[in-house]
Amino acid sequence: MLWVVAVLLLLLWLVGVLVVHVGGALIDLLLVLAVVVFIANLVRSRRVV
Repeated sequence: MLWVVAVLLLLLWLVGVLVVHVGGALIDLLLVLAVVVFIANLVRSRRVV
């Protein structure tokens, strides 16, 4: 599920950067949030194993 959200946000970010400049800051913010959640998930999963 997290991978789907990350890929979707990456695609939206690319569309925002390449095509639409309106709301680009929001998409960048969401992308940074997705990266932070992804890194937090990696850290948590390594502690369990």
